[in-house]
Amino acid sequence: MKRIFNIVLGTLAMLVVALISAFIAMRLAIHGREVAVPNLSGLTIADASQKASALGLSLNLENHFYSADIPPGRVLAQSPAPGETVRRSWAVRITESLGPQQVAIPNVLGQSERTASINVRRLGLDLGIIAHLPSPGEPGIVIAQTPNPNADGAQSPRISLLVSVPEETEAPPANIFVMPSLTGLTLASASARVAPIGMHLFEDVNAFDPSAPFVRIPKSAATIIAQRPAAGHRVFKGEAVHITLNN
Repeated sequence: MKRIFNIVLGTLAMLVVALISAFIAMRLAIHGREVAVPNLSGLTIADASQKASALGLSLNLENHFYSADIPPGRVLAQSPAPGETVRRSWAVRITESLGPQQVAIPNVLGQSERTASINVRRLGLDLGIIAHLPSPGEPGIVIAQTPNPNADGAQSPRISLLVSVPEETEAPPANIFVMPSLTGLTLASASARVAPIGMHLFEDVNAFDPSAPFVRIPKSAATIIAQRPAAGHRVFKGEAVHITLNN
């Protein structure tokens, strides 16, 4: 009887040890696939890619912005923020600095959509949102642009256009702008994109209730998954942009 008891006790002990070992192995396997996001700010794109790859992370170049502080070709911003824990193979989104603004914002008001697009690209600038607004007069003419002509301190090399289409008889207000797309951007990138048109970001407390109160957004590494007004809509200077964050 005592022999049987010892056998059962030994079997239970080995079972407990096996379960504990399996639990520890599972924990090590899970956490072994996690890494802390490195600080890529100020690095060249090549160096940032190498540093991320060494930790099993990938790099996703999200956008380009002018910067008076960070030299061109270096990382201006990143998401997730340095020190955050993510799984290996996670894509770290970065924004590349273009250095100080070198190119003057051209005046394409009054030009046809095609001519304006050619002139924007000829200067090495990007074409942003092209929206259309019913307006009297000749259709297909640029009646507003963002940033404004000859604007100083532009944040992005992207120019959005508002083009006339026939239907209404009322002239557009002078302070009308084209709402840029913010979806997928970090807060820093989104703030830089709306700053030239005098708009401010606000986070919806309840994304399912548009009438819910909203509060000023704190700085964080969160990214934007929804926005109001939508990209391409006409907006006015000082108008609030309601956004929904991914955390």
